[in-house]
Amino acid sequence: MKIKQYLSNIIPKELHSLIPNSYDLIGSKKGQVAIIEIPQELENYKIKIAEAIKNIHKNVKAVLRKKGPRLGEYRLYNYEILMPGETDVIHKEYGYYLRVDPLKMYFSTRDAKDRIDIANSVKAGEKIIYMFAGACPYAIAIAKKQPDVQIIVAIEKNEEAFNYMLYNKILNKVGNKILCINDDVLNVCPFFDNYADRVIMTLPLISKDYLKLGIGCLKDSGGILHYYKIVNTDYTFNEIEKIVENDLKESRLNNFKILSFSKVSNYSPGKAKYRIDLEIRKKF
Repeated sequence: MKIKQYLSNIIPKELHSLIPNSYDLIGSKKGQVAIIEIPQELENYKIKIAEAIKNIHKNVKAVLRKKGPRLGEYRLYNYEILMPGETDVIHKEYGYYLRVDPLKMYFSTRDAKDRIDIANSVKAGEKIIYMFAGACPYAIAIAKKQPDVQIIVAIEKNEEAFNYMLYNKILNKVGNKILCINDDVLNVCPFFDNYADRVIMTLPLISKDYLKLGIGCLKDSGGILHYYKIVNTDYTFNEIEKIVENDLKESRLNNFKILSFSKVSNYSPGKAKYRIDLEIRKKF
């Protein structure tokens, strides 16, 4: 049953158009967390909405309301707990498993297709730097889909997320393919200068600030950079291309080629998260 249908006799008719059409479910049959955005006009009905989700999805143990953008040192979402319960869950996607807790690290089911797209593009023997790795979902996807990858260096300074990262590589039996480092990328990346075939930068709001650092990890002979950016949904690809080109030029890099753009997910009203795939050569 759809949530709007369930709530049709609970929320006044004049407010029906404000009932969210969708929400995220993280986890499995053993336990799920539901994450929903509720407009302020439905403040008085937020618990009823949470109860509806739990009644529709019997596996849901907790319901969280997203109240704002990612904040703080670890860029976590601001959640209101509408229905308290277990938020530490095992999530399955594309044949691999991820233990996550949205209260402790960033994780989005909406990034699942993006993860598998990158995983399917990785070639045997690649060395990869994965910045801002969280619970390590992109590394797990890559290691499972391309078992001949040489190594993925996953860097995360949030100690709680790092512990989940360690658990996930054991859970998926890919421990020999992922090197987990609990530190700030500012401290770690300089040790991997001219090292990687591919760099993944999954922190779109401030990725520009770390662009030069990520590029430094790529081999001088060339490599792929997955760059994430929040832009207006009405921007054309040409406009996005200009923004990315300006970001790269500010990093004093001129030898690059934009391979493709991919819309990953909607971010907020009027804005979306894009992945821009770049081919970069630092030296001729």
